[in-house]
Amino acid sequence: MPLSMAKKGEVSVIQNISGKEETKRFLESLGFVTGSLVTIVSELGGNIIVNIKESRVALNKELASKIMIQIQG
Repeated sequence: MPLSMAKKGEVSVIQNISGKEETKRFLESLGFVTGSLVTIVSELGGNIIVNIKESRVALNKELASKIMIQIQG
């Protein structure tokens, strides 16, 4: 399922990133790579705040929808 559908507090593993190569490279530069753990911290003004690799990153729903995850647990 896309990261944009995950709920606050859920820990997930990144399975795949879709979209243009430029988008994939941008997300990878932020730490969004296959196999990484990501946790939803909150949602603010249509953006999703996530913890990834000991950093907090804000993504809009469009970018978050390109990150496919599997919920841990």
